[in-house]
Amino acid sequence: MAEIHVEGRVHEAEVGASLLRTLLALGYDVPYFCWHPALGSVGACRQCAVKQFKDASDSKGRIVMSCMVPVTPGMRVSVNDPEAAAFRASMIELLMTNHPHDCPVCDEGGECHLQDMSVMTGHVYRRYRFRKRTFRNQDLGPNLNHEMNRCIQCYRCVRFYRDYAGGRDLVALASRNRVYFGRHADGALENPFSGNLVEVCPTGVFTDKKLKRHYARKWDMTYAPSVCVHCAAGCNIFPGSRAGTVRRVVNRYNHEVNGYFICDRGRFGYEFLDGEKRVLAALVARSGVGGSGRVAGSFDSVETDAAVTAVASHLARGRTIGIGSPRASLESNYELLRLVGPGSFYGGVGDVEHSLTELALDIMRKGPARVPSIREIESSDCVLVLGEPIPDTSPRMALAVRRSLLNAVRPLHRAAGIPDWHDMAVQDALAGRHGPLFIATRDSTSLDDVATMTVRGDEVKIARLGFAVAHALRPDAPPVPDLTGEEASWSGEIAAALRAASNPVVISGVSSGSAAVVQSAANVAAALSVAGRTARLHYVLPECNTLGLALLEPGLLSQAFAAARAGQVDHAIIIENDLFHRSDSAAVAEFLGACKWVTVLDHTISQTAESADVVLPAATFAESDGTFVSSEGRAQQFRHVLPAPPGAGASWKLLADAARAAPGRNSAAFETREQLLADLTRTVGLPLQAILPSQPMYWRPGWNSVQALIRQQASAAVSPEDGSVGVRLISPPTAASLPYFTPSGVSP
Repeated sequence: MAEIHVEGRVHEAEVGASLLRTLLALGYDVPYFCWHPALGSVGACRQCAVKQFKDASDSKGRIVMSCMVPVTPGMRVSVNDPEAAAFRASMIELLMTNHPHDCPVCDEGGECHLQDMSVMTGHVYRRYRFRKRTFRNQDLGPNLNHEMNRCIQCYRCVRFYRDYAGGRDLVALASRNRVYFGRHADGALENPFSGNLVEVCPTGVFTDKKLKRHYARKWDMTYAPSVCVHCAAGCNIFPGSRAGTVRRVVNRYNHEVNGYFICDRGRFGYEFLDGEKRVLAALVARSGVGGSGRVAGSFDSVETDAAVTAVASHLARGRTIGIGSPRASLESNYELLRLVGPGSFYGGVGDVEHSLTELALDIMRKGPARVPSIREIESSDCVLVLGEPIPDTSPRMALAVRRSLLNAVRPLHRAAGIPDWHDMAVQDALAGRHGPLFIATRDSTSLDDVATMTVRGDEVKIARLGFAVAHALRPDAPPVPDLTGEEASWSGEIAAALRAASNPVVISGVSSGSAAVVQSAANVAAALSVAGRTARLHYVLPECNTLGLALLEPGLLSQAFAAARAGQVDHAIIIENDLFHRSDSAAVAEFLGACKWVTVLDHTISQTAESADVVLPAATFAESDGTFVSSEGRAQQFRHVLPAPPGAGASWKLLADAARAAPGRNSAAFETREQLLADLTRTVGLPLQAILPSQPMYWRPGWNSVQALIRQQASAAVSPEDGSVGVRLISPPTAASLPYFTPSGVSP
């Protein structure tokens, strides 16, 4: 840190940091377009000009672009210098010569960074009276709307899409003074992070096409902090609602998880909230006969209170079991556990997934490796992926892996005195070189283009490779039987790269369906954890609360099926789950037919719900408060952005209502979610009440766009003041208590 002088005032700042970012953090309003904290500086827009002085005696100074200048000790800067202000005003006037006067009809209107910067620089009147340059817009698919006439050539879109996210089908096409940002032809953008162009673009060139179908201005929508439900990464989001419907989803910054970007699945995958199969009222089977006498999908709508009373009456008739769900909140699963008792609570996932998740959780708790956050994966300098197609199962993690490849080669540009934020100079210095990435999966992935080595094969081949790498790292790790020369060569190269790395990461998961793959990843992490170094091992799990469900230690789904076949189940309660997606269809149908009464709580009609006696309308993540636990073991709360439909409610609340109405079950009923969390914290030992709520959306005076987030951040190294980053529930022991796994079932 060093002292710098800004407008005659003394401030402390980090030496070598970007002057623009420093000024913004210190509270000065400096306009900019091309700069972004995740993308770095290129000096393309010339909008962030300030006056820099040599020393206290220098009264003339010189105009510099603050995004391209590093902080130096004792530097003197003026943001409000008349020459600098006049320069910024002239630059934005030039940028705006071809921009259309369409703010009232532009989807970006009211939250446009260009609007904010125009007002900030005082450019409120147009002097240009000639013909404007015009372009033909493209059809970029179902998610993005394209309006090239609004472009100011800041180059942010292609820098994010190509340089940051690895896309290849969006380019800058240029001829003399005409620059066009688009595809070679109409068609949907292929990169799974293309939706971030909506927030990256400082104007209205790329806008949300789904929002366009049910448009509302920013100030007419209500926002609430939430967590994405589409995978186990735990990305933070802001759903925006108006008039009882969710209109869009935008990124919510979490320094430890998703940072500035989310994938398209999380951004555009919200329309199920108002889908045709949405359950908006309680449903009771018309037949009135439980078990095999049900008529699938034949229901009458009733008042929710009446349906809850019917459920409560069956709670007192024999044995009731509960089947949880990895897409239901931790609160709902726990309330069901309390209602039916530990011996009658079963996980609503297939047996293989259940067993592998338990194995991964055991390794996370007892093994020598730390579970890295997505930010920590992005800071690694060597990555080994074993058996998990992470671009499909955890897209945000795949983006972090892609970004991590720069870390191993950063000494090259740092040796030349080029700071990390000087984007174009860094790219020139590295010349396409990147660090080691090793991928062993059954099929090809979208990360293969940057991989150092790719190995294709079944689960046995992948597990053999993992065990061989561990043995190559540490001779005391169990060897692999009948190792071939090719496998020895592969494992030796991977082990050498992992050994040489400062922050290696091993990534695996349960989608392979193989315990040997999961165990081989643990062996690699254990072999790396030597000489005081703690390795990092992340197991990708399938759904938003897979780990939260596993923490409650449910029984196997097959055990529930066996109990029903033995006539030991009078009443089954299934929350937010379709068992036909979890197990063999015939086995599920037999189970449902063997139960005398089936209650389903869900927000969407499924094949399981169609086979129930009663369906209670559960609230979605947008209509309730709850907690999800990501595959990292990070518990995060989501808040409702709109009220639940009449009669609907959070699953835990509906279960509590049924418990209150059932004789002898009142002890399972909580009045408030806070009471439930307190009991869960006390009985399970999870520090869930330490999770802090967040303030909704981003705004600062004069900053109405998403760039208000950047304006309010104190530095890149801390989370912004808008909320918590969640609570990590799992930490490895100081002394690992898990021995090496012995290779079994991996003969060639």
